Amino acid sequence: MNSICNKKVQIQDLGLIDYQAGWDYQERLLADIVATKIANRTLATDQHRLTSNYLLFCQHPHVYTLGKSGKEGHLLANDGFLETIGATYYKINRGGDITYHGPGQLVGYPILDLDNFFTDIHRYMRVLEEAIIQTLADYGLDAGRIDGLTGVWLDYETSENRPNGIPRKICAMGVKASRWVTMHGFALNVNTDLSYFNHIVPCGIADKAVTSMQAELGREVPMVEVTERVSQHLANLFEMELVSVPTDRTGAPVQSVCGIT
Repeated sequence: MNSICNKKVQIQDLGLIDYQAGWDYQERLLADIVATKIANRTLATDQHRLTSNYLLFCQHPHVYTLGKSGKEGHLLANDGFLETIGATYYKINRGGDITYHGPGQLVGYPILDLDNFFTDIHRYMRVLEEAIIQTLADYGLDAGRIDGLTGVWLDYETSENRPNGIPRKICAMGVKASRWVTMHGFALNVNTDLSYFNHIVPCGIADKAVTSMQAELGREVPMVEVTERVSQHLANLFEMELVSVPTDRTGAPVQSVCGIT
C-alpha cells in the first residue's frame, strides 16, 4: 500500500446516462488514476501525487451487458426484438455473465485506487455486497450471500430455511481492476421493470429468480433515499471521506466530461 493514502472519494450522480457514455467516463477516470500511479514510480516518495477516487451513481436506459466470462446464448433475444423493447446490448470488460440495466435501477460505479484502502479484490467484492446488505436491512429486507455466487440475494439460506420460495437476486455485481484501480460495480434493483430480465438468463443462473425493492416492499422506493443510504454504508465500510461534486444540466463538469449536452 502507498505510504500516503487518499481516503477522499468524489461522489457524482450522473442521472440517466447512456451506457456507452458512462462506460467511456469510467475508462477515462481509471486511465487518469493509472497514469498518476505510473508517474509516481519515477518520483521520490515525498513528490508523489495522491491518486483520486470516485463513486459514480447513475441509471441507464434499457441495456443488456455481457461480461468476459459470459455466454452469448444467455441473451434470449435477437437484435430485432431488442429494438422493439427499446434495449441495446454490449459486450464489456468486467467479470461475470449477462445482466440488465434500466430505469429504476441504482447503478454504482466505484472508481477506486485500492492502494488507498486495501489491495484484495475478494475483500473488495464482499465489502460492496455488505454495503447493499446493510442498505436492504434499513428497509427491513433480510438479504445475504450465496456461496459461489457473486451479488446479493433474498431467501439466500439453505432450502429448509427458505420460508418464501427460491432465492431471488436483488443486486448484481461485476468489476474490473487495473493496477488495483477498479471500475464497473453493482446494480441494485430498486423500482426496476423486472420483465426485462425475461429476455436473458440473469448472470447465467437459470434456476433462481430476480426481484426488486419495490416488488418486495409493495411500494415505490425513492431513489435519492436509497442512493444516500448506499453511499453512507460504503463510506463507513471503506472508511471513506465522501466529497460531493455538484451536477446539473447546464454545463456541469460531469456532463462535459461524458460528452452530454
